[in-house]
Amino acid sequence: MQALLDTLKPGEPDWELATALDPSRIPVHLAIIMDGNGRWANRRSLPRIAGHKAGVGPVRTTVETCARLGVRVLTLYAFSMENWKRPRAEVEALWRLLRFYLRRELPELQRHDIRLVALGRLDMLPPAVRAELEAAIDVTRLNRGLQVNLAINYGGRTEIVDAVNAMIEESAAKGTLSTLRIDETSLAERLYTRGLPDPDLLIRTSGEMRISNFLLWQIAYAELYVTETLWPDFSRTDLLRAILDYQKRERRYGGLTALPDVALAPDEPLAEEIGVSSR
Repeated sequence: MQALLDTLKPGEPDWELATALDPSRIPVHLAIIMDGNGRWANRRSLPRIAGHKAGVGPVRTTVETCARLGVRVLTLYAFSMENWKRPRAEVEALWRLLRFYLRRELPELQRHDIRLVALGRLDMLPPAVRAELEAAIDVTRLNRGLQVNLAINYGGRTEIVDAVNAMIEESAAKGTLSTLRIDETSLAERLYTRGLPDPDLLIRTSGEMRISNFLLWQIAYAELYVTETLWPDFSRTDLLRAILDYQKRERRYGGLTALPDVALAPDEPLAEEIGVSSR
């Protein structure tokens, strides 16, 4: 937290937002659906790839801010399995942009002790893209600061299917398939995010009210924050506002806050106690 304050000036908007945060309630795991690049470009009569290029800046700002805040895990939805349906020229441009980003940002990742991880079916990526991605992952694998997960060729349903198939294959190899039982713990241990805490906060930009097949299992109890801001316009201010909003919420995980016990008379019907007629 102090690392962020050291980069700000007292009195400026981001300083005010940062000092309003509770350092003890910073999200451990923050996930973001980075949406709105195409609309950002369309509104400026630019080709869609211009929006994707403009979206690189907010990625860098978000990664640096999370590292300084003390966020432990940041998961960014970079390319879904459904994105292959886009025009071939746009998809190829996205891969070129990813390779450029990896080359440019690798020194910064190292300087900030950031570990890079990729989530998804990486075997379907173009060979050159996969090689560059795996090289960056290998270089940063011993870093102990913020972990940045890039969800690439990712789908939440596919992730769950892959986890179940992994369990079946493991059990078959051991000759125990007939007694295989799947529970929440065993399935979670085979997800792409195994070993990581579930997201505390999911941010979606561009105002769309859907989760788009992203981390379906992991966000069961995540707090959701949707902003109308398009991703290329997403700033440090937007991020701090989202986290401040998150800190104002009460997380109950399906339970209730402590309420005073209400003693019932021995023969008093519960329906009457809660104001429901039994007639």
